Amino acid sequence: MQRRPIKQRDSPPDGKDRGAASAHRKDGAGSRRWLKRALLAVAVCILVPVTYKVIPNLMQDIVHTYRLSVPFFEDLGRPADFSLNHTINMYLTSEEGISLGVWHTVPESRWKEAQGKDLTWYQNTLNDGSPVFIYLHGNTGTRAAPHRVGVAKLLSALGYHVLVPDYRGFGDSTGEPTESGLTTDALHVYNWVKARSGDSLVVIWGHSLGTGVTCNTAVKLLEDGVVFDGVILEGAFNADRQQIPFYVFAWYYTKFPGIKNLFSFLWEKRAAVFNTERNLKQMRSPIMFLHSEDDHLVPIEIARQTYAVAAKAQGEDRVKLVTFDGSLGYLHNGLYRDPKLPGVLKEFVKSL
Repeated sequence: MQRRPIKQRDSPPDGKDRGAASAHRKDGAGSRRWLKRALLAVAVCILVPVTYKVIPNLMQDIVHTYRLSVPFFEDLGRPADFSLNHTINMYLTSEEGISLGVWHTVPESRWKEAQGKDLTWYQNTLNDGSPVFIYLHGNTGTRAAPHRVGVAKLLSALGYHVLVPDYRGFGDSTGEPTESGLTTDALHVYNWVKARSGDSLVVIWGHSLGTGVTCNTAVKLLEDGVVFDGVILEGAFNADRQQIPFYVFAWYYTKFPGIKNLFSFLWEKRAAVFNTERNLKQMRSPIMFLHSEDDHLVPIEIARQTYAVAAKAQGEDRVKLVTFDGSLGYLHNGLYRDPKLPGVLKEFVKSL
């Protein structure tokens, strides 16, 4: 039986060959590291400028959250769907290209009369002698948010007209929100109401973001010698007294871990918006602050300090602070549910 020849294995490389192979591997690894570093440098050079340009707008969208509308697919043109059956939907043009969605709710005593009426009828009711409230809401959702509907129902039940606009970019209003833009929108709604309300009282109720818009608007009107008949500031923030690194909506950043510190370079040199304290020193309208002691966005201490600024500017007889027990759980949006609020509102209107 023949044996198969045994195939000779290659002999291991000598020291010189091993060194050449090792050097070749090192050169390959070095080239790959160099390529990775080069790609990283290119990515940084491209992404940093793009990020610096895009992120501020993205952050504004997150902070305003005006694109968030719950419930989804709501038809704001049908206020009756939100149990406001003596309300009409309309659109006002605050400036070229800006259309504002607005609800007008008449006093509850006229709800039967209001059925089937058109916009002209609603507009004509503004001069019936009943006080008119313009409600400037906060920075999330639309005029259909439950607490805003709750305020409209409350004021209507008290015999008042209520107009609730959505700022530009909010709800079905067109445009993009900015501080100056929101102020322009509020000015337009106020002037529109005044042109139709005759001698009726016109009271501005600002909530949260709306308190900043209200104070901006009040000071803007002072330039023309116009003074609001009355002002209600609910959950009013104060950019001068709260620790806000960018602007007053910064509390929303804290909901996203790391965002506040990661992008601090974008706002560290920017001034806070809506300088409410400065505005309060100039305002000459009677003011009532409404604040819950458990407000989780604007601490009650801030509310008391802000009230003190306004009271010092006008006197305690023209500026009031009404607080609500923190154990009631109203937080930032729930004051409209308090049973003592109707009496507080009627007393304020009576004092004007």
